[in-house]
Amino acid sequence: MNTKPTKSLLQKRKDDQHITPIAGTLFAVFLIIAIAGAILGDGRYPDGVLGAWVLGWTLVGVYFLFALKVASQWEKVIVLRLGKFKGLKGPGLFWIIPIVDTTPTWIDHRVMVTPFAAQKTLTKDTVPVDVDAVLFWVVWDAEKAALEVEDYRAAVDWAAQTALRDIIGKKMLADILVGRSAIDKELQTVIDERTTPWGVTVQSVEIRDIVIPQDLEDAMSRQAQAERERQARVILGESEKQIANSFSEASQAYINNPTALHLRAMNMLFEGLKEKGALVIVPSSAVDTMNLGGISGMVSLAQNNLPKEK
Repeated sequence: MNTKPTKSLLQKRKDDQHITPIAGTLFAVFLIIAIAGAILGDGRYPDGVLGAWVLGWTLVGVYFLFALKVASQWEKVIVLRLGKFKGLKGPGLFWIIPIVDTTPTWIDHRVMVTPFAAQKTLTKDTVPVDVDAVLFWVVWDAEKAALEVEDYRAAVDWAAQTALRDIIGKKMLADILVGRSAIDKELQTVIDERTTPWGVTVQSVEIRDIVIPQDLEDAMSRQAQAERERQARVILGESEKQIANSFSEASQAYINNPTALHLRAMNMLFEGLKEKGALVIVPSSAVDTMNLGGISGMVSLAQNNLPKEK
């Protein structure tokens, strides 16, 4: 992206407003009157009278052509008289004195949108980044915007770019990636301080995109993936710990109650053997301590006596 500010539209705007449609129409009307009068008076009046008639109406038309101006609702016009500031005109219809007065600058009071960027700018931890942002600003004092700076549009653009580079150079990459809102506010404050003497105020600044080198982006992606895996293992370990604590608490209920333990064992065997083809492996110590051998025989007998499904 080319970070050089675009050419100002002020000169084009001056050319467009040099002759207004109303002034051009009036000039044409007066010129027609002059020509029609000369044609109708041919032979009736002396040539000197006809010449004065044509010249007079033509001068009136020329006066309206260059003296009558129209400013749009959102515009203010700087009027200079013999090179000195005379005042502000507009919006609407206004008059100037041809030759003596000039209107070099037409100030737009609408909110302006200026995209700007900082390319290959080093952060505080020496990482090159590309940052794109958008600046919203408005001219609140047309006189200062025209007289205090040569081209206020280009000045605002350059002020935004330099402020963005300065702030990036003072920030760590991590702070830039996670702190866009803070950077937006800081940029707005810095740019507004620079543009206030020009009659321009900054309404807001918004960062659109931050581009980092591809190698660094891949490394950060791997780091994030490793961090997620670590968190998953920690959560699994905590789950195992909670399960072990639950079993430990449950075992306290069976310490002094062998009958409950035997009933629990019978229930476990029944649940395991009621499915066809199920195989239950019981440790030999459990067979001796919990009498699981007799219990399993009873369960098997009960299972054989169950009605078979048709």
